[in-house]
Amino acid sequence: MEDDELAQIRARRMAELRAQSGGAPSSGMGNLPPGMSGGKKDEEEKAKKSQMEEMRRTMLIQILDGEARERLSRIAMVKADKARAVEDLLLRMAQGGQVRAKITEKQLIELLEQVNQQTKSETKIVYNRRRYDDSDDDDYGL
Repeated sequence: MEDDELAQIRARRMAELRAQSGGAPSSGMGNLPPGMSGGKKDEEEKAKKSQMEEMRRTMLIQILDGEARERLSRIAMVKADKARAVEDLLLRMAQGGQVRAKITEKQLIELLEQVNQQTKSETKIVYNRRRYDDSDDDDYGL
């Protein structure tokens, strides 16, 4: 997919989001606590979130080829935060014009390695064992 088409799709989606958020009438419940807000406002927020997720999925479909999408979905099942980080990186690259053609599985693996190096942390396991033989109360006068 060419950059022009991607930019047009992105601009159209952003215009739709702006139209929905700007065109929505105010319910006059701005002084209520967050948990007490109107149901309509909550529904609008959910609709916005679902639309943003749909836009995100659409862009990823345009950026990734089939095998790369499949690999990313398998990673998301195991490590959702890592998959989200890779998706964010891919979307930033696409928005910055760094993606010229669809990302292959091999390129996705390279990106995963980059993310792994950035978030590399050493796992440390500490054992706290109870010691039963340290108690002085167990001395039976032996």
